[in-house]
Amino acid sequence: MTVIQIRTARPDDARQLADLAEATFRDTFGAVNTAQDMDLHCRASYSEAIQAAEIARPDMLTLLGEEAGLLTGFAQLRWADAPACVAGAAAGEIQRLYVAREWHGKGVAQALMHACLEAMRARSSEVVWLGVWERNPRAIAFYRKFGFAEVGEHVFAVGSDPQRDIVMARPVSASP
Repeated sequence: MTVIQIRTARPDDARQLADLAEATFRDTFGAVNTAQDMDLHCRASYSEAIQAAEIARPDMLTLLGEEAGLLTGFAQLRWADAPACVAGAAAGEIQRLYVAREWHGKGVAQALMHACLEAMRARSSEVVWLGVWERNPRAIAFYRKFGFAEVGEHVFAVGSDPQRDIVMARPVSASP
């Protein structure tokens, strides 16, 4: 039986996290975006320096899924202004939640989501929200299982391509 450990990222995780973040983004979206847009997005989002800076930010929290020293997935949370479609005070965002392809179906995403919701409770967030690409039905179904509902939309640029993200939210106190 696989036991997935969830822990908070440390500064020395930045390189491995950058590699995992780029690999999972490319695995998830590479086949439906141009190579140029993928390269632009990954360069702007997933370098070791960017990950180190995000790990250090007090308004963010990076959680890592780990098994036997190997990163299996990650989630990045942030507490900043939410879009107008997200009702409620003290909103927190699940900015990223990705699992390495070889770990799909092994409980990593569920463990990360439970850890995200607990972190939101610990920060006294009342509502948690996220954006998910409208053409990612697997992720949308996963979030619905955790009680997220569509509340609006926003644009998420992948390189030079503006794409429609569905904004989903749920009360932090709700049971999944």
